[in-house]
Amino acid sequence: MSDVKKIREAMISVLPTSSSNFGESIEARFMYLPSAHIKALRLDCNLVVGARGVGKSFWTSALADADLRKKLKQDLPELENTEVHIGFSVKEEIDDYPNSDIFIQLIGAKFEAYDIWRAVVTRWLSKVVDQSIPCQEWKDTVIWVKENPEGLARLVQAANTIFQETGKAGLIIFDALDRTSHDWNGMDNIVRDLLRAVLWLKSFSCLYAKVFLREDQFNRAVMNFPDASKLLATKVELTWLGSDLHGLLWQILCNADGGHGACLRGVYQQGLLGFLPLGGASNYKPDSFMDKLHSPNEGDEIWRIHDELKRNTEQQRKLFELLAGAWMGTNPRRGVPYVWIVSHLADGQGLTSPRSFLVAIRESAENSRDKHPEHTVALHYESIKTGVQKASEIRVAEIAEDYPWVRHIMKPLQGLSLPCEFRQIEEKWRQEFPEGLSSITANKLPPQNIDQGWLGMKNDLARIGFFTTKKDGRTDMPDLYRVGFGLGRRGGVKPNKS
Repeated sequence: MSDVKKIREAMISVLPTSSSNFGESIEARFMYLPSAHIKALRLDCNLVVGARGVGKSFWTSALADADLRKKLKQDLPELENTEVHIGFSVKEEIDDYPNSDIFIQLIGAKFEAYDIWRAVVTRWLSKVVDQSIPCQEWKDTVIWVKENPEGLARLVQAANTIFQETGKAGLIIFDALDRTSHDWNGMDNIVRDLLRAVLWLKSFSCLYAKVFLREDQFNRAVMNFPDASKLLATKVELTWLGSDLHGLLWQILCNADGGHGACLRGVYQQGLLGFLPLGGASNYKPDSFMDKLHSPNEGDEIWRIHDELKRNTEQQRKLFELLAGAWMGTNPRRGVPYVWIVSHLADGQGLTSPRSFLVAIRESAENSRDKHPEHTVALHYESIKTGVQKASEIRVAEIAEDYPWVRHIMKPLQGLSLPCEFRQIEEKWRQEFPEGLSSITANKLPPQNIDQGWLGMKNDLARIGFFTTKKDGRTDMPDLYRVGFGLGRRGGVKPNKS
């Protein structure tokens, strides 16, 4: 029992809290590369699409960090000789790219987004070739780009030559584009013109661009320009399989500090799963993923789980049983924790974010410590349900950052039991908003189909993973959002009492 308590405390010590910025501040020991993400990080991938929380901003930050890029060289050797520049992101770097206010001002002054994006590229490459261009204000750079086509062409060609002669590549990354506009037509033009600028760079052998887009941005008419198919052919979607989430979990657990790390690596070793030191043991050739732990090189305390564990769900399941037991109750009919927790954290498209998963695991450990201290494994099945409740609260807060109108539209549905006929939902909306959707305001992008009435709202909520439709036509909602917004379901995870 003392070992179980130690395991709980070790898990709590390393897993992110509900208020931590997991994915924004990156530690090399916790960086985990799902197999599906390798293609997205390659230089020849121009277009990366993903929902909230799947890693767009995470990989933007990781690629911009030279030390972290070195940690990826085993899977992505091309990154070792790549210089990375950020062309737009959440973090404000006013000399490198205009912030959202300046961008909106430039668009309002009738500058084309295509020229603004080329101005961003030009400022980056002017530093590579050590050439002076107008940079006092962003409008000065945009005007220079527009009025000096030959000078611009020579500057970009010179930068490409420098990279070529030094055996390097130059990569510019664009993220968080929803911050550039508050209306969809403006957003469409901005994204489309950025992709045109990316296509412009593709003609240079050593210059690359990568754009991270939300799904709703990509799914609009942003690819309707000549040769857009050349970019579309490189598109990769960022997703996390259940096996990826469990692989990430063990990557984090086994890299906990001090005695906590030793404790959790002991659990890992008990599960007879192979483990490799990152950047070391170059001559170590494991015969199978069943090999025991190997100590890292002296001074190297970063561990990487064996690649086989990323794919072998049966071994992952056996390992997770050491933490959570075999069942979500007293018998097999209640479900298996390894599968249950991932499926109950999935959105309407069946996707689960790593942040939701890790927050749920930590909350489960804390609740087990406080409410079920004598349980025989670290995570009690009732505590896992509590973890889902906490993760749902966090996910609701996150999604409301991207879509502020969601809170307004979901508030009148509190207490409703799902699944139900859509007319029941529509009736509650009509009562709350007698003047229609026009009364719903937000300071960010509004619902895409706001002009199509309540059915358009239903489609918008389905598109972002809130609503699903059952075979009998009734409307349902995944636990990830249902719990956080206070809707009920017979036999389902209960919402927290407000």
